[in-house]
Amino acid sequence: MAHLCVNVDHVATVRQARRTVEPDPVWAAVQSELAGAIGITVHLREDRRHIQDRDVRLLRETVRGKLNLEMAAVDEMLQFALEVKPDQASLVPERREEVTTEGGLDAAGQEARIKPYISRLHEAGIQVSLFIDPHPDQIDSAKRLGADFVEINTAAYSEAKTPAESAQEIETILTGVRRAADQGLGVHAGHGLTYVNVTRVAAVPEIVELNIGHSIVSRSIFCGMEVAVRDMVALIENAPGKFGKIPE
Repeated sequence: MAHLCVNVDHVATVRQARRTVEPDPVWAAVQSELAGAIGITVHLREDRRHIQDRDVRLLRETVRGKLNLEMAAVDEMLQFALEVKPDQASLVPERREEVTTEGGLDAAGQEARIKPYISRLHEAGIQVSLFIDPHPDQIDSAKRLGADFVEINTAAYSEAKTPAESAQEIETILTGVRRAADQGLGVHAGHGLTYVNVTRVAAVPEIVELNIGHSIVSRSIFCGMEVAVRDMVALIENAPGKFGKIPE
């Protein structure tokens, strides 16, 4: 069964809009764990547009489940991760011009560059996940690189405009997930998942973790963080077909 990691980046986005002290993503993380999340995800971007160094350090001291640090494969972020020692580092692509992550990491095209980062993280006892599109070459590359997990990019599914497109993207996800699981990789998924579309992904039995942020933070504006997280946890835990049949 899939479990929920809550991404609290966009709590920090609201704070940074005024460059003040509230709302605090650390408090959002506390409430998320109290509501049933098994971990917290943050993306420390090179431009520090939302999450700040201070946030990650405090989260390392306060998160009781898993702390997952999303990061670009660059020296600055590697040194920070080695200092803070999150439970997991997720290597993601990053462009300063993008609004949000625009696609999966091209692991297959950058194996020689990425491999040393994975090795250094492993030496520090940090598990490594690669955020990748569900394509065979990317999955096979993640295995060759020695990643512990892959996080399947669900953006194409989340952005599908018709039922036919949605069904096609789910089939692509299923194929990728099963290929990864068959190679012994742990499988996570995320990007663009909402209260409306999460069920079909949560129903895939090989997926053990979902990373969801924006939709939860958006809902929390109206009902509070604990309620928003509990609602998402309930959808994930009660996803029909989670033992094999994917709901239509």
